[in-house]
Amino acid sequence: MHYILLVLGFLLLIKGADFFVDGASSIAKLLRVPPVLIGLTIVAFGTSSPEGAVSIRAAISGNNGLSLGNIIGSNMFNMSLVIGIAAIIIPLKVEIQTIKKEIPFTLLAAIVLEILMSDVFLNKEGNNVLSRTDGMILLCFFIIFMYYLFEVAMKSRENYEEEFHEVSKGKSIIYTIGGLISILVGGDLVVKSSTKIAIAFGLSETLVAITIVSLGTSLPELITCVTAARKGYSDMAVGNIVGSNIFNSLFVLGTSATISPLTVESGLNVDVAFMVVYTFLLLVFSILHYKIVRWEGALLVLSYGGYIVYVLGNK
Repeated sequence: MHYILLVLGFLLLIKGADFFVDGASSIAKLLRVPPVLIGLTIVAFGTSSPEGAVSIRAAISGNNGLSLGNIIGSNMFNMSLVIGIAAIIIPLKVEIQTIKKEIPFTLLAAIVLEILMSDVFLNKEGNNVLSRTDGMILLCFFIIFMYYLFEVAMKSRENYEEEFHEVSKGKSIIYTIGGLISILVGGDLVVKSSTKIAIAFGLSETLVAITIVSLGTSLPELITCVTAARKGYSDMAVGNIVGSNIFNSLFVLGTSATISPLTVESGLNVDVAFMVVYTFLLLVFSILHYKIVRWEGALLVLSYGGYIVYVLGNK
């Protein structure tokens, strides 16, 4: 029964995110926002809603390993497998603004998270914890990022001349609200069923979260990026991943830690260090070609396989 509920939860998450993105993107189009900003905001936050629902619900339930592992695993999946597969299909063009501002901010978010999770090393404490204070610090960084995006959106809107096809406002609102409800219900099912399965097999919640749950909740990003790449909207694809990782690291973990302090299990600092390296690689690849080319995408995909081998051997 737990397996059925887990599958049902994933279906609700994925379909809910699909409706949520469609509805929210339609609303954004009415505001004449360019594709890259849609990717960084509406699409990114929409496709990250499953991660947010799972991790915040897990924090409320006291499942720290699931809350942290899901976000870290999802960000790793996004930076390696999602970007890699999309780049293999078609090289991903990266906007200069994204290289100069958004990707460095993503790298900063990963570094800040690693610092806040290093209480044992930095403060000589008994264990690593993301406290409520740490959560509020992450939320403050998120507010700064949102203010930056608001400024960029206002300036871009003045100069953006492309006409979007207007859709029904009522339909957009229904899709957005219905998708959000589906995401929340699906997140609740995934948290409860995956926890039961982990206990039944004697596995840690962190291992399940960083592999199965993070893979499932990252499927909306994968589907969105591949679709955007195939349609020629590579700037939206990259913006989706960058925005999703910032949303996950700053808003979702910030909210989760503010609700309930998160104890960091041994080894998760290494996973966050991997996340920092992947973000740095994305920045380097973007600077070299102003795009992510196919061989770089293949390298990212292969490296994720190596990371999974490490996780299975050490969790």
